[in-house]
Amino acid sequence: MARTKEFDPDAALRAALELFWQRGFELTSMSDLVAHLGIGRASIYATFGNKRELYLKALERYEQGLLPDMLQELARPGPALPGVRALVRRYAAEATADDLRGRGCFVTNTAAELAPHDPAAARRVERNWDQLEAVLHAALVRARSQGELPADRDPLALARMLLVLLQGLRVVGKASADPARVRDAAEQALALLD
Repeated sequence: MARTKEFDPDAALRAALELFWQRGFELTSMSDLVAHLGIGRASIYATFGNKRELYLKALERYEQGLLPDMLQELARPGPALPGVRALVRRYAAEATADDLRGRGCFVTNTAAELAPHDPAAARRVERNWDQLEAVLHAALVRARSQGELPADRDPLALARMLLVLLQGLRVVGKASADPARVRDAAEQALALLD
């Protein structure tokens, strides 16, 4: 007879996400995961696979919480640029917030730590960036069609610039003690939308 799980896999995945987000992939051992999740090594392997598979599942969980918020923010009827501006300012504020500073963005951290040598992680990062770029591009196309953005502006190039800016804000916010550096960069980029 099969044994029933004596833990909540969803809660364990959230706990693994938090630990990986704080420490990164390399600095998190299976022993750390066992202690932090409060479940046995065999249960971790049976439910999630190895450490890398658990990390990728945690990354997927992290991503699931991001895109719906952005879609909602940028797809509101009416003017599109206020939503774009709000998103950039939100990234800047989060990058310098005391409770998130030092952790950065889980996707950005994965891009720096795993993507250069892990094809599966690289694909997940690219997928996330493709989605973010597409959401920004759609909002900027709508802004241009509504006359909010000058007709000579390239919405795709602007979306790509904003994608790179947002990722850079997360990196600089993670390491810098000067929040003005992040805020000023965000505001200068937003000036390009005028």
